[in-house]
Amino acid sequence: KQFQFSLAAALAKGPVVLYFFPAAFSEGCSIEAHNFAEAIPQFDAFGATVVGVSRDDIGMLSRFSVQACNGKFAVASDESLSIARSYDAVMQYRPEYANRVSFVIEPSGKVFYRYLSLDPTRHVTNTLAALRDLKQRAAK
Repeated sequence: KQFQFSLAAALAKGPVVLYFFPAAFSEGCSIEAHNFAEAIPQFDAFGATVVGVSRDDIGMLSRFSVQACNGKFAVASDESLSIARSYDAVMQYRPEYANRVSFVIEPSGKVFYRYLSLDPTRHVTNTLAALRDLKQRAAK
């Protein structure tokens, strides 16, 4: 289901996990999306919104959202890579793709954590750890 996403509105509710991925339905991106989908209850426990972003068109991402993400979180189309460029998330050796990079953004809008790795297996674990750190810091 297509909709407009507002980072500011999401941040008003709590932290945001914004992750960029190179291409819908590629092996690594499907693994990563599935891992995020399975961990949504853990992200929800931190009050965090998860959003995936790639250069794929909205039609491709609509299918990817259902099949790889199990409809559990939003995926955004950034065909021009303007969002990826604003987060320095464009792949250097393949600039037509976003890199595999995850961010935890504080409700204030400040990037709290950044993790860059083409290996899709650690992004969920690392962003959940960052959310724990953010929560502990806020409790002090």
